[in-house]
Amino acid sequence: SRSRPVPIRPLPSHVLIALNILFVSCLFALISTIPTFAPENIFLVTSSRLQTPNDVLFTRLGYLRPHGKLTVADDLLKPRIASIGARCLYLFYGPSVVTHCPFCVSDEPMSYFWYAIPMILFPHILHLFALGAATSSAIAGKEGNRWRTLAIMIGVGLAVFECYLTGAGDFKANARALKPEDLNHFHWNMRIWRGMLIAVADAVLAGFLWASATNRMFVVPPTAAERMETLTKLLENARGRLGALSVVRNVVVRDEGLRRKAEAYWRKEGQVMAEVMDEREVVEGMKSALGSGRIDVAKVEEEARRLADGIIVVPNGVP
Repeated sequence: SRSRPVPIRPLPSHVLIALNILFVSCLFALISTIPTFAPENIFLVTSSRLQTPNDVLFTRLGYLRPHGKLTVADDLLKPRIASIGARCLYLFYGPSVVTHCPFCVSDEPMSYFWYAIPMILFPHILHLFALGAATSSAIAGKEGNRWRTLAIMIGVGLAVFECYLTGAGDFKANARALKPEDLNHFHWNMRIWRGMLIAVADAVLAGFLWASATNRMFVVPPTAAERMETLTKLLENARGRLGALSVVRNVVVRDEGLRRKAEAYWRKEGQVMAEVMDEREVVEGMKSALGSGRIDVAKVEEEARRLADGIIVVPNGVP
């Protein structure tokens, strides 16, 4: 027999919870790309070149501060970006790494990378927690759990990709920039790309989860064990109903008053059906159906015989 396509079903409530988790993760990722939440870039806010003298750079920055006075963070940063190389590292790793790293020196640029790794991985770890929750069997059931491996691979892949770009990137490229608009603000650009890629990954995973949970795409046929369990439940349900019907029938048969009412009902039902079948419209309709060939009497009789054979099984050797 031909297998019928799996019907589309409503979205299960537990899958909706998983989709909400992915939506929140996607929303936070997009919010993180807003410049308001990014650390300050002193070269952008002062419109300064990389070659601008340190005193001039921080004098301009002081004009932008409340009461025209540099902050404590500005005072800590000032001696750390006195050279061109240090300023290239500032644009590449951001102000937090350059200001607070206790062991970093511009002569060993990889020391900045090792200090920056926890900051790079932190948003990806949060993203992995969201992916793990959205695809856990406790929250999303088997519908979400089937995408767990793919989700973890995407999350880990994004983290490794950003670490690779940061570790293999050329931070000295800005040393050749002569105008402020030629500067590559790698740290700030990477924040935007990270947020966008995480949001896209969450949206794609949510689409896969929704399509598979509603049987629109990626439908996995049930295993033999699952089919057997479903059939067993159906048989148990049918057996329970037949048992209840048998109890009702025994009560009716044993009670004289109920038995008379049942017999009267079926006699009345036979009379009504006989009258209906004798009506002119019904007779003409049956003749029309039989005469036009819309009803194959032989086929109907064969199906009835098969149905009867399936219900009444005669043991071998019994005539």
